[in-house]
Amino acid sequence: MIIGRLTGTVAALGTDNILIDVNGVGYVCMAGTRLLSRVHVGETSVLHVETKVSEAAITLYAFGSDEERAWFVRLQDVHGVAGKAAMAILDAITPAELMDAIALGDASVLTRAKGVGKKLAERITGELAGKPPPMGRFGKFETAQVAGLASAPVAATGVRSEAISALANLGYAQTDAARAVASAAKDAGDDDVSLLIKAALKELAR
Repeated sequence: MIIGRLTGTVAALGTDNILIDVNGVGYVCMAGTRLLSRVHVGETSVLHVETKVSEAAITLYAFGSDEERAWFVRLQDVHGVAGKAAMAILDAITPAELMDAIALGDASVLTRAKGVGKKLAERITGELAGKPPPMGRFGKFETAQVAGLASAPVAATGVRSEAISALANLGYAQTDAARAVASAAKDAGDDDVSLLIKAALKELAR
C-alpha cells in the first residue's frame, strides 16, 4: 500500500514528526521544521506524503506541497543523498530556490541545509543540471495545501517549469533553458509564463 496524501486532524507534533488522525486512524509521518512550525494540534490539514518501504519499516514523509514531495524524490536520485539530507535541503530552501541553484550551478545555496557540505552540494547541482524539473505523480502537481501554507511557491515554480519546457521545445538545451529562466525570473518575475519566456529568450540571445 502506497500512501500519497492524508487529510485529517493533527493529533500531536514531535521534534521531527507529526501524528495525523484520519477517521480514527493515526499516521505518524516524518516532517521538517518548516512544516511543523505551520501546523497546529487540533486543526485539519492536508499532508502530501511520500511512502518509503524497506525490510525494516514503512516510513511516511510529509510535506506542505506536492512539489516539495516531488523534489524530495528527485534529490534522492543523487548518489549519497538519503531521506534525511533531502528533507534537510527542503527545510532550508524552497523548491524555487532549489531550481535556481541547480540552473545557475550555485551549490552554496544548498549548504544552508543542515548536514549538507560543499562536496555534496556540488554533486547535487552537477548531477541534476540539465534534467527537467520533477512533476507530480500523474503529470501535474496537486493543489491541495497544508493549512497555513501559501500556494505562491508552487505557482511560481510551476510557471518556471512551463517556461523551461517551452524553451526546450524550441530547441534549446535543457541546461541553457533552465539557466535563462532562472536569470530572467530575477527581473521579470515568475507570475506570467509568457513574459518569463520572452525575458528568458533575451537572456539566451546575449
